[in-house]
Amino acid sequence: MMEDVASPDPVETQSCYRHPGRVTYVRCNRCDRYMCPDCMRAAPVGHQCVDCVREQPRTVRMSTPVVTYVLIALNVGAFLVETVSANVRRELVLWAPAVADGALYRLLTSAFMHYGVIHLLFNMWALWLVGPPLEAWLGRLRFITLYGLSALGGAVFVYTLAPLNVATAGASGAVFGLFAATFVVGRRLNLDVRWAAALIVINLVITFAQPGISWQAHIGGLITGALVSAAYAYPPRQRRNLVQVAVTIAVVVLFVILIHWRTADLVAQFGR
Repeated sequence: MMEDVASPDPVETQSCYRHPGRVTYVRCNRCDRYMCPDCMRAAPVGHQCVDCVREQPRTVRMSTPVVTYVLIALNVGAFLVETVSANVRRELVLWAPAVADGALYRLLTSAFMHYGVIHLLFNMWALWLVGPPLEAWLGRLRFITLYGLSALGGAVFVYTLAPLNVATAGASGAVFGLFAATFVVGRRLNLDVRWAAALIVINLVITFAQPGISWQAHIGGLITGALVSAAYAYPPRQRRNLVQVAVTIAVVVLFVILIHWRTADLVAQFGR
């Protein structure tokens, strides 16, 4: 779960408890003191100050990013199944006519299909890079929700905007959502996120410069990840859970509306 971060108080001077000259809005998840980036340490949930980390027993270990590893295993496992059965990919990739005909599951299963080992390796490397810190910052439930909504957001953009004769697959929509979330949450924690911004820009350039890449999936995942992660990271403590649940539901409802609209449009044009 995301650590409690108080909204700026105009009366209270929010400076690091060890470095009074450094302004910060990030609090230790354990003692609730303000801390600057140099004084924070990654914890199983959020971040803790160096003093709280020192006070913990040596046997305490940081949590393993279980969700990230499970997602990587699922993607790799799905790819191995693809190599064994030629029909698997054909039945599970995102192809608009099939979705309009009732195969809505393709909007999610396509996120676990990949066109070749290079495609798979790049997406899994990106997931391995940004997944563990995001899982620690947000907590497992919010992280898996973010991943799923980003994947679905990319698929919905493809379904509504991509040409009908194009079949789309890959975890790129979800990965772009994690890129956006890394930037958004990192900014909220006062971390240096220039590398995340550069990563997003470089991948967007590749997206639009190289033919054959689904820009709809990438942009859809990026926008969804930014919106959802902002809702998870920025709400004030008093309304944090309410805002997070409300935004999550609102995003799902929006996707349902867009899917219904696109399906009705395709059925009206071509029938079932």
